[in-house]
Amino acid sequence: MKRIIALVMAAAMIFAFAACGEKEEPDVKSEGVMTYAEYVAAALDSEVVIEAYVQGKQSWWDNKATIYTQDKEGAYFIYNAACSEEDYAKLTPGTKIKVTGYKSEWSGEIEITDATFVIEEGNYIAKALDVTSMLGTAELEKHQNEFVSFKGMTVEASKDADGNEAAFLYNWDGSGEKGNDLYFNVSLNGQTYTFTVESYLCGQDTDVYKAVEALKVGDKIDMEGFLYWYNGANPHITSVTAAK
Repeated sequence: MKRIIALVMAAAMIFAFAACGEKEEPDVKSEGVMTYAEYVAAALDSEVVIEAYVQGKQSWWDNKATIYTQDKEGAYFIYNAACSEEDYAKLTPGTKIKVTGYKSEWSGEIEITDATFVIEEGNYIAKALDVTSMLGTAELEKHQNEFVSFKGMTVEASKDADGNEAAFLYNWDGSGEKGNDLYFNVSLNGQTYTFTVESYLCGQDTDVYKAVEALKVGDKIDMEGFLYWYNGANPHITSVTAAK
């Protein structure tokens, strides 16, 4: 009996150790680098120094890069950071960077501007956080710019530039053409939300762009993307699949 009890206790300890091992260790920041909580508390227009990992690259031109980054505590949108084309090519998903810039706000979107960065050792890819239940709540904004998912949503009709119903629009008002941003409406529990495929982030040849062009009103879909903010939630969607 004692041997059985000992074996059970040993197994329990192994299980507990394994479970602890599955938890993400918090990021250890370099000297002078803010934690995510310190970044959130920092005043607008103040200088900030953060370390984070590239999750998506939105654009590069005129030696400036716009990048989605994240650590294990939260996300940071880096807008028009000084960046050579050579360095932009190095910013593959997971790449760790140290960013110095200014905390700014534009139409509700919190971002880092006038920034410079250096590439550091380290790699991290964030898993999509399911925020479906947070839609329409104040809790959602706390996850601004994170890689997130939305489950089991229904495609709703939009009105194109001629007043006709459509499952998606080129540009927000339907005035665009293939290659422009895609806008589409989805609903959950009687509430409708507008999501976007940002053409700089996911152009017309990407799977997600083609998937949205193929949508029909009434389709049930799951989505992933970055929780961009523009006068409210304006997710930049990177994946659309049929709802599971």
